Amino acid sequence: MSAERTVASSSGQSRQDTQAPPGTFVVAPREAMGTRAGTSAPHPARRRRSAAALMAVDCAAALLALLLLQDPRQRAVLAPLLVAGVLVLNVRGRLYEYAVLPDTLGRLPSLAGRIVLGWSLTAVLATALPAADPLAPETLLRAAAAQCALSFCGRALVHWHRRTGTVRRPRPVLVLGPSGPARGVAAALLRRPGCGMRPVGIVGEPAEPQQDQDDGADTASGAGPELPVLRTEDELHRAVIQNDVRAVLLLTDRGPGSARWLTALSGLDCDLWELDARCPDVAPAPGGPPQYVAGFPCRPLVATRIRRTGIGKRLLDVAVSGALLLVTAPVLAACALVLRAVEGPGVIFRQERVGKDGQLFTLLKFRTHRPADPQEAATRWSVADERRISPFCRFLRGTSLDELPQLWNVLRGDISLVGPRPERPFFVAQFSQAYPDYARRHRMPTGITGLAQIHGLRGDTSIEDRCRFDNAYIDSWSFWQDLCILLRTLGCLVRRTGS
Repeated sequence: MSAERTVASSSGQSRQDTQAPPGTFVVAPREAMGTRAGTSAPHPARRRRSAAALMAVDCAAALLALLLLQDPRQRAVLAPLLVAGVLVLNVRGRLYEYAVLPDTLGRLPSLAGRIVLGWSLTAVLATALPAADPLAPETLLRAAAAQCALSFCGRALVHWHRRTGTVRRPRPVLVLGPSGPARGVAAALLRRPGCGMRPVGIVGEPAEPQQDQDDGADTASGAGPELPVLRTEDELHRAVIQNDVRAVLLLTDRGPGSARWLTALSGLDCDLWELDARCPDVAPAPGGPPQYVAGFPCRPLVATRIRRTGIGKRLLDVAVSGALLLVTAPVLAACALVLRAVEGPGVIFRQERVGKDGQLFTLLKFRTHRPADPQEAATRWSVADERRISPFCRFLRGTSLDELPQLWNVLRGDISLVGPRPERPFFVAQFSQAYPDYARRHRMPTGITGLAQIHGLRGDTSIEDRCRFDNAYIDSWSFWQDLCILLRTLGCLVRRTGS
């Protein structure tokens, strides 16, 4: 458990005291649960829905094609083999990957070839099963052709529905590159509403006065739309969040100074597409046909994204926190009674912290210090050797027993057992402005302990080192790493060094 110390605040602390000032990280309001905030984006759900719809179409087509077989027993035996084979082959062929503008006809040769291969493999495997009779060649070809037609029609319907939706509700995008070419790309997108993209801003480097005058002349002459030019990361974050931007088009000639934008965009979890506004020979994405947006060749860039923690991490949190709450119930009761006798009423204090995706939640702790006022609680950085506390409270801090109520936060799902330590909104805004990588810590649920804490980064230590360790933990996350951190945390507690 972390021995990081922060000043307690009363439950009636006002929102104004903890409201983050304008900065590079935007804290989501408490009511905005599940919405985009700061570093998160729910757009992977759109990818999953698209892939799931295509998989459902392919499975349905395979099952309908099996109806051409006369023997019901043969259909029952071949169904799981055929469905599994088709899905595996299509996944290997990248037929479920997300495309800017899906091309049903362009994927038809690949789809048909894999359907034929799937039926051929199924027929060969069926010969090894005693309950299945060999398939005649004409039956095999007829079933493969039927599945190909059904799958093509189903995919065409899915893609038509998606294209219609993007035309009705075009996705807001940003264009990153020199102002002149970027405005030209934005103008081309606006002239082609079928692309399903609506430029809302240009991301560019700080311009010289002469360049600004040239850009103004281009706009006045109608060379490009009048879009805001974003020059700072603060403006970029605000534009992405306020316009719900999901994709950014990066020009190939965007210049060496654009590297700093990539870090910020990866933290915002935007889709990045490299687009060539002048040359027609951009290499296509590996394993797929070239993709074009308004006639410009483009390819997806793989941004650094959080590894999916899956359900295993949550199951570990529930199992361990539930068991620890039962085992430590007598300790919790004893600490509460002693605190009530020594410090008076108000044993548990509640303080707003920033969790995953900038969401605010209420952190629970044993009250070991009483701030002078809510302003002090929200904005004062407290360290572990706070002198204005009683010996028993100092004992609770030294043994990390004051952190035990956070097990309830873990059980509720506010935080995890292992993850970056959550901080107050005031300091999140400060640190996000001072350290570019600090906001990226919120890609994963915050936790009681973490990689930074077991390396001694707690209390009044380097924030830069903390965010570096936290981001390293997120980028290299594994279930085994969580177990190792928990074991090392236990060792820190036994040695009375905290975690």
